[in-house]
Amino acid sequence: MATAHNVPVSEIIRNKSKFEEDEPKKKSREDWRKAKELEEARKAGTAPAAVDEEGKDINPHIPQYISSAPWYFGAKGPTLKHQRPQPEKEKQFSKLDEWYKRGVDTSSLAVKYRKGACENCGAMTHKKKDCMERPRKVGAKFTGAKIAPDEFIQPELAMDYDGKRDRWSGYDPSEHKAIIEEYQKIEEAKRHLRAEKLNSNVDGDVEPEEVDKEDEDKYVDEVDMPGTKVDSKQRITVRNLRIREDTAKYLRNLDPNSAYYDPKTRSMRDNPHANSSLGDQDVDYAGENFVRFSGDTQTHSVAQLFAWEAYEKGVDVHLLAEPTKLEMLQKEYDKKKDQFKSQVQESILQQYGGEEHLQAPPKSLLLAQTEDYVEYSRYGKVIKGQEKQIIRSKYEEDVYPNNHTAVWGSYWHNGRWGFKCCHSFIKNTYCTGEAGKNASSDAPGPHTGTSYEVDHEKEESSSSESSYSSSEDESENEKHKPSTSESNKKQKKKRKKEKKKKQKEKKKRRLSKIKKADVEDKLKAALAQEELHQKEAERILSMDERKRPYNSMFEVKKPTDEEMEAYYMKKKREEDPMAQFMG
Repeated sequence: MATAHNVPVSEIIRNKSKFEEDEPKKKSREDWRKAKELEEARKAGTAPAAVDEEGKDINPHIPQYISSAPWYFGAKGPTLKHQRPQPEKEKQFSKLDEWYKRGVDTSSLAVKYRKGACENCGAMTHKKKDCMERPRKVGAKFTGAKIAPDEFIQPELAMDYDGKRDRWSGYDPSEHKAIIEEYQKIEEAKRHLRAEKLNSNVDGDVEPEEVDKEDEDKYVDEVDMPGTKVDSKQRITVRNLRIREDTAKYLRNLDPNSAYYDPKTRSMRDNPHANSSLGDQDVDYAGENFVRFSGDTQTHSVAQLFAWEAYEKGVDVHLLAEPTKLEMLQKEYDKKKDQFKSQVQESILQQYGGEEHLQAPPKSLLLAQTEDYVEYSRYGKVIKGQEKQIIRSKYEEDVYPNNHTAVWGSYWHNGRWGFKCCHSFIKNTYCTGEAGKNASSDAPGPHTGTSYEVDHEKEESSSSESSYSSSEDESENEKHKPSTSESNKKQKKKRKKEKKKKQKEKKKRRLSKIKKADVEDKLKAALAQEELHQKEAERILSMDERKRPYNSMFEVKKPTDEEMEAYYMKKKREEDPMAQFMG
């Protein structure tokens, strides 16, 4: 603690003799020890704390550089006044009774127009452009009549932080007297009516207390407000936010498999009529997500995101200020983006190839099932999963021995397994490729095509061989014959080419007819199979789910083109307007 006298140097020089007389003796070691012990006792709480000039205790734990006053402050004893705001530097704010005066000053009214006043109404406190009075046909400057009174000159208020945010500042309590007087007049009129009703009651059957109860006001404390139920015994208010005339959300569809209703928040996010017959029709309630994801909300959110990204990249555009400009920019950006993607894809396909793989159907249709593990709750919400499971097996996988390009067991024919790359049924053989496939197809056994196709191909091959041999004979005869002109040779070559073209065209026509007939037969069989499959599915769905059969040994194979065509032909499309009239 700073207990020494802090006196300015100028005062010491001026009163040097006085200070020499009153100068205290230097503290001995014992005095310093006692002062140190007193400071430790004050910190421990065993000795009373030091007191400032106002009688307030000074915290002994305050550091010395804070508690000691500077020499120019002129402190006579221990104090913390130098750490507090100084009154001469404090900003003076307006008081509560100071506020803007509203209205006009009617204490002094002008009779004639004054120089510098408003040309419209004649008031001195504003100009013509700021005048709030109706524009006169001839202003007060020229008529000199009906001079408007001056407004009050508003003071410049200095408000602090709380004063600016005080919602009751400037409120005049006398304004509330008018409301009180109005209600008092209503009460007096009611009492007068009750008295007249009592005087008019000659028989005296009705008691005064009953009349008072009938005519008393129904105050809020005595009347149940709509949506609330007040229990006067327990002093509680039970809220019910739904109006009783409205249908509850959980009564829209009583099917337990319909949209989930959350009783805690009273919300039903999905459409309760999604799986019912009313799903495609206009219903009065389509779930709370309908508002979020309907209309132009999605397009608006996409446009807002595009505007933010464009602004970050230096394009000055705003969704609300320039919507047309933003839409044109977005269309141009999407167009160029699609062009760039298509160009990149074409360049990659031209360089590396593989365009035939893009035309294949998706894997979900090829395999008819996936290996994704997903767990759902009783309300259809995903709890766990959606990540692909790692397939683990104790057997070796993707092992291609003896130059094979497919694994053992990738080919099956007549009850035997083999390699798909060469159609070999012996496991330890070396891969022969296409030659092995041709050899297995020439071997006796069931052919992949029809007998007519095979015989026809043999006939065609024999006819082509005969034509080739005849042409060779002709060429040999020509060699032995004397040499002819070059024009005759060219004509013969043209005739040979035309004959070959005609033969190829005939062969193609015959094969196309055979294939078309075969495809039609296969399509009819696939359509019949698809009808049976749909009927079986309807029968299983109509059953109780606890009694439905389950077959884990279902054969999974790639659907043929005819089966896919039959599926598309028999598929029921919800967007088709004639779908409900189909059998």
